[in-house]
Amino acid sequence: MLKDTQQVLNLYLYSHMQGLVTKSTGSWYQVQTPDGERYNCRIKGVFRIKGIKTTNPIAVGDVVDFEIEPDQETGVIAHLHPRKNYIIRKSVNLSKQGHILAANLDQALLIVTLASPRTSLGFIDRFLVTAEAYDIPAVLVFNKLDMFSEEGLEVLADYKSVYQHIGYPCFEVSALQGTNVDQVQQLLKDKVTLLSGHSGVGKSSLINALLPDLGLRTNQLSDWSDKGMHTTTFAEMFELPQGGFIIDTPGIRELGIIDIEKPELGQFFPEMRQRMNDCRFNNCRHINEPGCAVLEALEEGEIELSRYESYLSIYNGNDTRA
Repeated sequence: MLKDTQQVLNLYLYSHMQGLVTKSTGSWYQVQTPDGERYNCRIKGVFRIKGIKTTNPIAVGDVVDFEIEPDQETGVIAHLHPRKNYIIRKSVNLSKQGHILAANLDQALLIVTLASPRTSLGFIDRFLVTAEAYDIPAVLVFNKLDMFSEEGLEVLADYKSVYQHIGYPCFEVSALQGTNVDQVQQLLKDKVTLLSGHSGVGKSSLINALLPDLGLRTNQLSDWSDKGMHTTTFAEMFELPQGGFIIDTPGIRELGIIDIEKPELGQFFPEMRQRMNDCRFNNCRHINEPGCAVLEALEEGEIELSRYESYLSIYNGNDTRA
């Protein structure tokens, strides 16, 4: 009986391989084995009925087991290993479902531009809340430094002041000119990093600066909307020469918050989290309650008004573009 069990196990191990999902096109997944072999894989239908309420049950960064098909070139994903974490957004087309941007991350970088296109404070805050909710350290990278006027540099300093004050590292770069790209290189070393942001903020240009031999396609902004024209159409992971991986994702126009209940929202604003225990009521919403430590801090200028407005916007379920 023991011999039969070992034979079954050996057969399973022979037909099943473990790998890292490095690309997702929606219907196919590229899986890389530890020895560098890559297979295009599909998923078994069982993944769609396990109660995973996402449009993509498998994401870039996932570790999976897969069966090699008879052609020896493609495979079928049979098992998803437990995730350390993941970052998710509300699906654009299916509002009750989420879309996982990437899994098993060490950090997430949001690429920000103050013009052409403008990244709003509300959008930044939604991204940071999502990263906080899924326990992923977040960093802001302000790109297109070469386009800044003196007035623009003052606005940039104001933005950085807001976020550095509450603990988020901020970098300013010009991907096109290579300014401060070396600082980002060091930040990425030996880590799995998600790169995200609006279309047109220069993610592909930054990746090309980090990996010059890659040659990702970049586009100009569309004339009619001043929005980026999605040069990345699917998520993909790239290995870095200094160690680590970066995950490029399609540009995000909207960032809907999902799976965060109203009573817990304040926990994902660091400056609110450190004051919430001082509120008079333990179920304080931080909106109009007497003895609210958050409102007192806001009144005294210890919490930025823009951040509090983002809190209210998310709490009230307002426009995801904000």
